[in-house]
Amino acid sequence: MLKGILSISGQPGLFRMVAEAKNRIIVESLLNGKRMPVSSTARVSSLEDIAVYTSGGDLPLKEILRKISAREAGGAAIHPKAGDQEIRRYFEEVIPDYDRERVYISDIRKIIIWYNLLQEKGLLDFSEEEAEGTGDGTGAGNPDIPEAKMDIEEEKEASEE
Repeated sequence: MLKGILSISGQPGLFRMVAEAKNRIIVESLLNGKRMPVSSTARVSSLEDIAVYTSGGDLPLKEILRKISAREAGGAAIHPKAGDQEIRRYFEEVIPDYDRERVYISDIRKIIIWYNLLQEKGLLDFSEEEAEGTGDGTGAGNPDIPEAKMDIEEEKEASEE
């Protein structure tokens, strides 16, 4: 879902990586569709790598976006220009255990802006992640691994025990 979606420091909105060159990458803006080169010295963050501090550790951005989407039934979130208290209350409803000292209001606004942009562009598809498998390590539910191969792997594990 968030693969190839980037945030570039000093640039508004989000970008999709289009190509890689020797000392730069080519990105396309999700706001206006314009392409531009980005130097290797620019501060670029992949949305896949972003997490929010919580009392129980870090929570990946995709999980936060999933929770916002569930709360809003796939619709748009609160307007990012709402008041600070209103935005904090909203985020507390979505992520009750976020670290209030290390997560600033500007971070929350940015997450809401990103969610609304991704939702508007139809890039929030959580079904593809749920269809990737059961997560038990056997490959069950993964269409790329034939059933015969999974059976062989299970037999190997059983014989090793």
